[in-house]
Amino acid sequence: MLISRAKLNILCFNNFLKLSGKPVNGFKNTCLQKNIPSFILYSQSSCQLSTTAWRYNEKQPPKRENKMQKMVPVTWKSLVTTGIIGAGLLAFMFYVKKEKEIAIQKERQRALGKARIGGTFELVDYNGKQVKSEDFLGQWVLLYFGFTNCPDVCPDELEKMGKVVDIIDGLEKVPNIQPLFITVDPQRDTQKMIKEYVAEFHPKFIGMTGTIEQISQACKAYRVYFSAGPRDEDDDYIVDHTIIIYLINPDGEFVDYYGQTKDAAQVSSSVALNMKKYEQQNKKGLLGNII
Repeated sequence: MLISRAKLNILCFNNFLKLSGKPVNGFKNTCLQKNIPSFILYSQSSCQLSTTAWRYNEKQPPKRENKMQKMVPVTWKSLVTTGIIGAGLLAFMFYVKKEKEIAIQKERQRALGKARIGGTFELVDYNGKQVKSEDFLGQWVLLYFGFTNCPDVCPDELEKMGKVVDIIDGLEKVPNIQPLFITVDPQRDTQKMIKEYVAEFHPKFIGMTGTIEQISQACKAYRVYFSAGPRDEDDDYIVDHTIIIYLINPDGEFVDYYGQTKDAAQVSSSVALNMKKYEQQNKKGLLGNII
C-alpha cells in the first residue's frame, strides 16, 4: 500500500506525541495542517533516523572469523622442509662466494708474478734417458739445484728433502711427492755419479744433468745463480749457487720455495697446506659444472 508524503509526516508526528505523552485526539485537522510546516522537519528527521537504524541493523556485515582459526597448523614436516630449503640456499650462496674467492686468488697469483719463476726444461736423467719438465705434470715436485762435490750445504738440503718426502708420503689426505735434483756442475757430475749421490738421500730421487746450455736454461727459468770458483792445485773447485728448494704443483707451476732456515717439519707443513689449497681450488662438483 502506497502512503503519501503528507500522511507519512502525520504518522511520524503522532508517534512523536505518543512517545512524549501528549494526547493525539486533542488536535484538529486544521491545527494539524497549520502546524505541519513547523514539525515536518522534525518528523522527517525522526523517520529518516528510524529508517536508517532499520537499514543499519539489516545490512550489518557478518562477524569476521578469527584469522587464527584459518591458519594452517605448523607440523614437523613443514619445519623440516623449510629447514632443508634454507640450508640449500645457504650452501649455494657459500659455494658461489667460495668460487669467487678462488677466482680472485688465482688472478692475484698471476698478478704477483709467480709464473715468472719456473718453466720448461729438457735434460738427461742418471740413466741416460731424455727428460722434459712436462713428464712430471700431474705430480707434486720438490726441486733442488746442486752438485755432487758440494761439501756440506747440498747434503744437508738433500737430506732434508728426503725427510719431507717421507712425511708427505706418510700422510693419508695428501698426494705423494717426487724429489728432483739438477746438477749445476755438468762438467764433473756424470750420470753415474749423480745416481750414486742422490741414492744416499732417498730412493725416490731422480737426478738430472745436461749440456751447459741446457743447465743454464733450467737455472734461468728458476732464477738460480751458479758460478764455478777458482781451481786449486788439484784442479778442484767449488760451485757457488742458490740454495733453494722449489715446490711445483701438478700443473708444472711454481708454488713456494724453502731456504736453509726451514727444517723438514716446517717444509712438510707448508707443502701439505699448499696441496690442500690446490685441491680445493681445482675441486669441481655438480654445482661447479653447472656454473
